[in-house]
Amino acid sequence: MVTREPAPAHTPTTAEPRTAWHAQDAAAVVSALATDRQSGLLDGEADERRRRYGPNSIAAEPAPSAWSIALLQLKDPMNLMLVAVAIVSVVIGEVPTAIIVAALVVLNVVLGTRQELKARASVDALARMQTPQARVIRGGTLVQLDATDLVPGDVVALEAGDIVPADGRLLTSATLETQEAALTGESAPIAKDPQTLAGADVSLGDRSDMVFQNTSVTRGTATMVVTETGMHTEMGRIASMLSAVAPSKSPLQRELDSLTKVLGIIAWTAVAIIVIIGVLRGDSVTTLLLLGISMGVSAIPTGLPTFVQAMLAFGARQLADAKAVVKNLTDVETLGATSAINSDKTGTLTMNQMTVRSLYFHCRWYTVDGEGYSKSGKITQVAGESVPDFTMLAYGLCLDSDATVSDSGEVVGDPTEAALVVLAAKIGVDAPLTRRTYPRVAEVPFDSAYKFMATFHHLQIDGNTRFVELVKGGPDVVLARCTTAYRPGRQAVPVDEVRDELTAANQTLSEKGLRVLAFAVRRLDGQEDAATADPMPFVEDLTFVGMVGIIDPLRPEAIDAVRTAHEAGIDVRMITGDHAVTASAIGAELGLGPGAIGGTELAAMSDDELAAALPNLHVFGRVTPQDKLRLADLMQKGGAIVAMTGDAVNDAAALKKADIGVAMGSGSEVTKQAGKMVLTDDNFGTLITAIQLGRSIYDKIVSYIRYQMSKLFSLVLLFLVASIFDINDGVALTPLMVLFQHFFITLFPVAVIMLDPAPPNLMSQPPRDPGMPIANRKAFVQWFAYGVLQFAVTLAAMLLAPGDMSTTEANVPMTTAFVVLSIGSILAGLVMRRDPESGLTAPILGALKILSIPLVVTVCAVELGFLQDLLMTTSLTGGQWLACLGWSLIIPVVVEAEKALRRRRHARPIAPISAAAAVDPRRAR
Repeated sequence: MVTREPAPAHTPTTAEPRTAWHAQDAAAVVSALATDRQSGLLDGEADERRRRYGPNSIAAEPAPSAWSIALLQLKDPMNLMLVAVAIVSVVIGEVPTAIIVAALVVLNVVLGTRQELKARASVDALARMQTPQARVIRGGTLVQLDATDLVPGDVVALEAGDIVPADGRLLTSATLETQEAALTGESAPIAKDPQTLAGADVSLGDRSDMVFQNTSVTRGTATMVVTETGMHTEMGRIASMLSAVAPSKSPLQRELDSLTKVLGIIAWTAVAIIVIIGVLRGDSVTTLLLLGISMGVSAIPTGLPTFVQAMLAFGARQLADAKAVVKNLTDVETLGATSAINSDKTGTLTMNQMTVRSLYFHCRWYTVDGEGYSKSGKITQVAGESVPDFTMLAYGLCLDSDATVSDSGEVVGDPTEAALVVLAAKIGVDAPLTRRTYPRVAEVPFDSAYKFMATFHHLQIDGNTRFVELVKGGPDVVLARCTTAYRPGRQAVPVDEVRDELTAANQTLSEKGLRVLAFAVRRLDGQEDAATADPMPFVEDLTFVGMVGIIDPLRPEAIDAVRTAHEAGIDVRMITGDHAVTASAIGAELGLGPGAIGGTELAAMSDDELAAALPNLHVFGRVTPQDKLRLADLMQKGGAIVAMTGDAVNDAAALKKADIGVAMGSGSEVTKQAGKMVLTDDNFGTLITAIQLGRSIYDKIVSYIRYQMSKLFSLVLLFLVASIFDINDGVALTPLMVLFQHFFITLFPVAVIMLDPAPPNLMSQPPRDPGMPIANRKAFVQWFAYGVLQFAVTLAAMLLAPGDMSTTEANVPMTTAFVVLSIGSILAGLVMRRDPESGLTAPILGALKILSIPLVVTVCAVELGFLQDLLMTTSLTGGQWLACLGWSLIIPVVVEAEKALRRRRHARPIAPISAAAAVDPRRAR
């Protein structure tokens, strides 16, 4: 056995060049890996290499601990400001205030952490980890080991049904085909053989002398020598790309961070003004700190983190009910901002189940319906034609293939052959029974070198037993070996009479993106012995029977989902490992936009050229994982919020890079770890439903912030004016009054906003501009105007309330301000839940039921003794209650009047649609 040391292991980086094993002959590879093709490695050598190269496994990113998530929640600027308020409250003896503020911080942290952990646990529950086995030659003996024990230089035996345990160079093979959709995205199995490829510059999907980890063997047998293991495999390289992709903050996170900074400036500026005024007035330090706390509690939206967490958690539950699981709550909102979807084809837009769609038999066209591996379906033809006799085709479908398909759709063997078995069932022929009835006498196995398969049987034809050869293969190859061809009625004519017709039919099927297989027969009565001894010479002088066109069909809901996305102004692109011709045909059927390009052309374009061409490119074929990553990056740089869907390992890096990576529940574990959302039903339409829900969540968050900021501005103005003009000794409301408002009053209008149904035209509007933050100038003007309205009403009620007639009524002005602010907040929540639509339109009954609760709570806060002592309120007379109600009603009346004016101003005649917009409705927006 050769004892030379193997070449050093490569680092699993995408930038460093790798050994082109596919360009070296098998003997050279075996020599370079210091192994022996007959006896493999000795156990001692394998152990030493395992210590050097590590286990044959893909490293996963460790999940964050509960404490790290909690710490991240605590670091939220809003929570940090509340912590500061709690500390100052303790210093000046305002212990009840400190306790309530601290409780609010704990609630924010616990709720956020719990929801994050719950979402992550839902994703982890989807994982079903298994350790594949491998048959390895060790010391000349074939043994079965865990695939994780393999090392470079191991010689491994493969057969149909196996999962390839590591990357390897083929040494021998017989009719080998592998399914590489998980790696390259190509749906059809790939023929493999050990013949050395001519050059090193061969794309991954065309390396026919190599097999790759986690792909599956669908046909044949082989031996391979392991060239790469673990993170050095092609799968491992893709996984290592994930660590280089830094997770980015969601649009909502970025906007809330910006809003928090603005609020912090407003809060602490107001506190500074009040403190300066107090110092000039000669107030004590304790009084100054009390005023500062009151101002800080008023200016800090204490409920903002809690509400946002609750709203996103509510959305996450709705998504889970719709078969979509999100890992992080902020990803719920990110969905609503999605402006572009890059979708994998195989298994995402398509079913990953090969299906015969068209049939060209005896020079006539037939259509085959039914999807996937379901055996139900019909074969339809032009009216008036005679019913065809499919006997010879049925023999070829059943006997010239090896795959089996159960009645439940489970496939064993080659997916393309499974499609043939299903077609036979639609004709009315049972493949297993036919195979038992007419066993093979001889065969020429399929090989990629000659691209056909031939089997020999004794068959029943026209009531007689005949010795017949059945041939299946590529149309060009089969046609070249035919001398005659069947026309309708099984009339055989010289093939030259119909050659142009057959060639045109093949081209028609190919242009539709179908994989074409041709069938032919030859009668060999009396030549059984010669055919059995050497069958290959008899694959000549054939009679052409027909062709089938096979495709991985679209998911039934995919076309409707794409159309809905277009109506919502979302650009959908298909990115696949399939050839551009096949991908283009699928794109046309889906109704995608114009333009198709292959991976080679894509790689030749600079980033600037590709960015300029993107609006006119919607189908990308034969792409690599690096291409997918590059496309997502360029689109994000162009301002798009990108969603990327996929189920294979080759999609993982792009999923992590995208703003919202969407993995399929049936996809690889690496993909599910990289994605931010998992579709448990593998339904592309679920993504569109999730986007609709995300838009609704964002609208609710905007409505809440509008409501919250209006109240915050009113409180800030109320405290500033009270302090500047020394109204009520400079204290408009006590800190506990403000916290009581946040905890027990505004909570219920927030619930009304949360439960309000989404507007019916939500998905007929373009995506929101990610460059337009929530806190934009127009929004600030609106918030401030509504805040001034609430402040003016509350201040007027306070100033006009009796407060100096007796000791009993000393707290009446402050209590009046508290009541008007409470009832005004309740009514403001009702009308501000929608904008610019009226908040008084149906459904409204449920909202009124919810808002009756804080109204009762307000009465209790004023009339119950223990709450009077805590909040420093006093009882009001019936007339005073009516006055408070009258003041409060001004707020919804003015808000609804302002919205009505805006609606009337914006209701202008619709301009004629341009010709360009008529072609592309998105331009009309």
